[in-house]
Amino acid sequence: MMLRDPRRLLRVSVAPAAALAVAVLSSLSRCSLLEPEDCVISALSPYFGTKTRYEDVNPGLLLDPEAPRRDPELLEETCTPVQLVALIRHGTRYPTAKQIRKLRQLHGLLQAREPGDDKTCAAGSHDLRAALAAWPLGYAEWMDGQLVEKGWQDMRQLALRLASLFPALFSFENYCRLQLITSSKHRCVDSGAAFLQGLWQHYHPGLPPPDIADMECGTPRINDKLMRFFDHCEKLLTEVERNATALYHVEAFKTGPEMQNIVKKVAATLQVPVSNLSADLIQVAFFTCSFDLAIKGVKSPWCDVFDIDDAKVLEYLNDLKQYWKRGYGYTINSRSSCTLFQDIFQHLDKAVEQKQRLALS
Repeated sequence: MMLRDPRRLLRVSVAPAAALAVAVLSSLSRCSLLEPEDCVISALSPYFGTKTRYEDVNPGLLLDPEAPRRDPELLEETCTPVQLVALIRHGTRYPTAKQIRKLRQLHGLLQAREPGDDKTCAAGSHDLRAALAAWPLGYAEWMDGQLVEKGWQDMRQLALRLASLFPALFSFENYCRLQLITSSKHRCVDSGAAFLQGLWQHYHPGLPPPDIADMECGTPRINDKLMRFFDHCEKLLTEVERNATALYHVEAFKTGPEMQNIVKKVAATLQVPVSNLSADLIQVAFFTCSFDLAIKGVKSPWCDVFDIDDAKVLEYLNDLKQYWKRGYGYTINSRSSCTLFQDIFQHLDKAVEQKQRLALS
């Protein structure tokens, strides 16, 4: 799986005939700390994109998040895994500092309301606005996208699933052939550390893992040029990142009727002037529902601000941005990833060559 926001890469070489490369870029959030019947859900969950919890995509994780699952027709006895390459997003994280500042701005608008300003509100709108005003902000700027405890658990359990799914590749003899390559983003470095903790748990069940620096195989290796290739492609930076017109279609949609209808609706709910809100603030409010579900396992009042039709519009807005900034909107977007994919296929080719040489010897 390749999501165009890589932050870390984990790589391991295995037996002489095999090489194992696992890229840990990120994982989505989940509510696996809760019992299945206690897992809080929201009708908006299918529209959160990469901020969706694992359980909302794969409910089987609720039953046993450490149990591997695969198509029974895959990897039959006649098939021997030679190499594993995985590109995975980082574990569940806090909102970024930028998102938290926007959320604080929204919270400030609610707190600034005068007691008498609610007299003209409909009862339902008044109740929801009051609930939002009373709902604790819950996030501080120092959190700035850091991995939350559930994110550590995400990666530990992912390691356990992969080790169980590919026991030959993840044998103890191959443990120190594992290489973890990550970007310098703290949530990615921590995701790699959590992955290694999960492997330690696999190899040493019942024993608490030591510090990553004290493990046999060492710490993850940082390589931003490989893992954050989009920050090191000058043509991408010039034509897209630094180009004020590159996201023209996104900005046009933000001011279009679909988004402006949602802005007006939310303004009426919060009882604030429409001019105090923007599409960016609305999107942060929408994702706050997702963050609270993923991080805290609770359904916040922000989830009640939007209905399914709103969610579809906001999902489209996010997809539109990714299309032009990271997807197929510009040819350079995909070409900028050639360095990473070249690295992956070089390791795949090497593994096949080694396997073929052994077969002929």
